[in-house]
Amino acid sequence: MRHHVVTGAGPVGSTVALQLADAGERVTLITRSGSGPEHPLVERRPADVSRPEQLAAVLDGAVAVHHCIHASRYDAATWRAELIPAEQALLAAAGAAGAVVVFPESLYAYGAVTGPITEDLPRTATRGKPGVRTELLRARAASATPTVSVAASDFLGPRVRTSHAGERMAAAVLGGRTLRVVGSLDQPHSWTYVPDLAAAMIRAAADESLWNSVLHAPTGPPVTQRELATAFAAAAGVPVPRLGVIPTGLLRAVGLVHRDTRELAEMAFQFTAPFVLDSTASEERLGLKPTPYDDAIRETAAWWRLSA
Repeated sequence: MRHHVVTGAGPVGSTVALQLADAGERVTLITRSGSGPEHPLVERRPADVSRPEQLAAVLDGAVAVHHCIHASRYDAATWRAELIPAEQALLAAAGAAGAVVVFPESLYAYGAVTGPITEDLPRTATRGKPGVRTELLRARAASATPTVSVAASDFLGPRVRTSHAGERMAAAVLGGRTLRVVGSLDQPHSWTYVPDLAAAMIRAAADESLWNSVLHAPTGPPVTQRELATAFAAAAGVPVPRLGVIPTGLLRAVGLVHRDTRELAEMAFQFTAPFVLDSTASEERLGLKPTPYDDAIRETAAWWRLSA
């Protein structure tokens, strides 16, 4: 039984912790509040990952750290103020403990891409939230501590609430209310099933040949937001609600006076044109395949039925 540390109890951190524990691994899950899923092999401990003095004892004997925290706000200034120092503190502590650090990562650092997003494309975005992700990836590459970043597209799956396929879509579909999506109903878009991201992170931590690299989480073929909403309604056993679009121009206009809308508008380009994650090369390196789309939708709908 090896010791793993998971930071953060959101959808990724909780899923990683439970997959590890179900495989018989010992997990210490740290959050500021000590929250997280219950499992006999998961020890929940309160700690602040940005405080080095709190990390040493937690990381003692750990073979891997799965760093899954998120910032308190969805904006570049908050990300830079909170995520960068937290990662630096964790990398130093993990290096001293002899542990690899595995990160779930977004596709933001690629910026706007024409065509499929593959691992060999440059990750050089410079402005806003994409620019912060570029800074984080560069700091990981420069660290003496081994790291792996596993990049995913927009999340789909159980426990996923704050995403385009999360509560925004689920509440409307289950409640029979009009669903208005960002960008377009009919542009192909990749959705990463969170259990597949978690499995990739765990596999990457266990294979030293994958360390110090950026991988793509196994992700199935893209589907449009219309197709996703329709499939979700069918799996939940409810009618497809009325569907509409929030135009990017409207988001930008509202964003002039509303901070959160402004931050959403910054990334709307991912939904106004095809946004396709190609994980073929990473799937081969990891030895993993994405969960079949119908199974992912069924599991997601089942979780939302219980949570609604």
